Amino acid sequence: MDEGVARIEAADRPAAIATVVDAFAADPVERWLWPADGEYARHFPVFAEAFGGRAFEGGTAWQIEGLAGVALWLGPGVEADEEAVGAALLGSVAEPRHEELLAILAQMTEAHPTAPHWYLPWLAVGPARQGDGLGGRLLAATLATVDEDRLPAFLETPNPRTVGFYERHGFEVVAVTSSPSCPPLTSMLRPVLGRARAGVHA
Repeated sequence: MDEGVARIEAADRPAAIATVVDAFAADPVERWLWPADGEYARHFPVFAEAFGGRAFEGGTAWQIEGLAGVALWLGPGVEADEEAVGAALLGSVAEPRHEELLAILAQMTEAHPTAPHWYLPWLAVGPARQGDGLGGRLLAATLATVDEDRLPAFLETPNPRTVGFYERHGFEVVAVTSSPSCPPLTSMLRPVLGRARAGVHA
């Protein structure tokens, strides 16, 4: 594994979530959920923890270069805390958007694999280090662990600009959400061992 990549220690869990919060502060979907800065700062950390927090408990949370970037993976058989995710969203997103939000979540569920797989709720690099290649290094290093299991990997990206990045790491678009006002979420699946083993590299 890349020498700069390591598992996240329990004591660093809050700092890792803070990296996720900083990285997604300008994300189109997250800001559709919480448009005001104060709303985002108050509610997104709770959602981020609910969505990817079980990675810490499973030992599948990794960081690079002192938490400049984090990857929170959920291994096969591990799922996000759906009850906490639902409470975090419906308890904080403006009520007029609830119907649309629930429709988006239903589309995401339909696209999600049912067979054993690895799931990546969060891959985040803090704004100060974005563009330095840390995300690619972190993703490549952690995908090596996925490949050891000979299982596919799955993620949703809320930013169309990152689709090409994930494609370079062997992911393929399998679904895109459709919603009246919320920007699209793109579901992506990386087949077993991924195309990187067939000569496609980031």
